[in-house]
Amino acid sequence: MQVDRTSVKEKSLVFIGFMGVGKTTVAQIVAKKLYRDFIDIDAEIEKEFDMPTTDIFKLIGETKFREKEKEYVLHYSQQPLKVISLGGGAFMQDEIREACLEHSIVFYLDISWDSWKERLHMLVDSRPVLQNKSMEDIEELFHERKKTYEEHNSAFITDDFDAEEVADYIIDSIKLAWEIYD
Repeated sequence: MQVDRTSVKEKSLVFIGFMGVGKTTVAQIVAKKLYRDFIDIDAEIEKEFDMPTTDIFKLIGETKFREKEKEYVLHYSQQPLKVISLGGGAFMQDEIREACLEHSIVFYLDISWDSWKERLHMLVDSRPVLQNKSMEDIEELFHERKKTYEEHNSAFITDDFDAEEVADYIIDSIKLAWEIYD
């Protein structure tokens, strides 16, 4: 087994969590404040296929989307000094989860079901996994994925905080870790 010798300060930061929790927004703020490149895996896939994720799912299929997702995450998670936002389902793939945990620092943005439900109206049309699902199906998916998200390096419950506050907390915790490991 090859050992990742990237220093803690250089490791890429990966943001995971359920769709709509704010991974992309928080990751963009963190990247800007730490002067790192920001990578949104879903946006990279959308650029490659030149269509939104919902159309990729409909026209090309979820399987092809997940393959492309894995390719991008495995590539970027092993590079230094990136801030990466994963789609809500990416971390469900064992290979992605293992690569992120081995090569990067994984931040889990958590949210309660009640807080997340308030965001549903903004998400349902743009998230292919939510298409034609009942509220019970969505809640089951929410709790099912939460179990997998529990494998992380650090977590933050976002319910009562805006994106800027979450980003600042994460940056402060990263800087503290850097001091400890320095």
